[in-house]
Amino acid sequence: MPACSRHFVFQESGMKICSIASSSSGNSIYVGTDSTHILIDSGISGKRLKAGLDVIGIDPSEIDAVLITHEHSDHIKGLGVVSRRYGIPIYATERTWSKIQTSGLTGNIDEGLFHEIVPDTDFFINDVIIHPFNSFHDAVQPVCYTFRKGGKKISVATDLGCYNSYIADKIKDSDLLFIEANHDIDMLKKGSYPYYLKKRILSDTGHLSNEMSARLISEVMHENLRYVVLGHLSKENNIPELARETVLSGVSSCCASLPQCTEFIVSEKESVSPLIEI
Repeated sequence: MPACSRHFVFQESGMKICSIASSSSGNSIYVGTDSTHILIDSGISGKRLKAGLDVIGIDPSEIDAVLITHEHSDHIKGLGVVSRRYGIPIYATERTWSKIQTSGLTGNIDEGLFHEIVPDTDFFINDVIIHPFNSFHDAVQPVCYTFRKGGKKISVATDLGCYNSYIADKIKDSDLLFIEANHDIDMLKKGSYPYYLKKRILSDTGHLSNEMSARLISEVMHENLRYVVLGHLSKENNIPELARETVLSGVSSCCASLPQCTEFIVSEKESVSPLIEI
């Protein structure tokens, strides 16, 4: 059997993913193919988003859609600037869109840019099949997304709060899993956050800890899962090395053996991560 590569592999016509920003202060993720360019969320400034896309050779005017997960500011605060400057179609649930319009975070957005999505219902953007599914996060109608093309699957699941068999079923059989590992429980409990915020983060409508992320990954681990990317790390309550080691340890203890070709990566909090292609 040939040895598996431990490096990023670029194959023509695959799907690509890159974290432009992924932390508690701002989030935007690029998913694309040779002919389709998609953003998940726009929670950073237009200037920062353009700079991040420049790193991977994408002009913002080429973006086909912005998919919104939910209305919290770290996911939408750059949406108004991006939509007005580039006229990019916006995909969100109806309740999320209504909340965005009344949030005061984005300014006026052209209603004609809005495309309603329905959880558990597939839709296409060019050559990519997109499947939105519900999460437990404390927003009006939060969703996560899977992307499929040519037998490959990418799942992006952050701001989950908690998980159940429904969520595990949605992200199973992924070739690449971008998943939340928001906080270390001890760091959060001992940190400077006020009690109400600690309680929110630790609740079933908050964020996945490193340990809970490991348990979810363990449930969907399979031999063809090529990459696990840990994202949405807290700036105050997590450290990349700690997140990776905790998740690796947790997955190893739950699984009889880890597939040799599964690479565990931590996305950058404040900078652009490497572009990965499957």
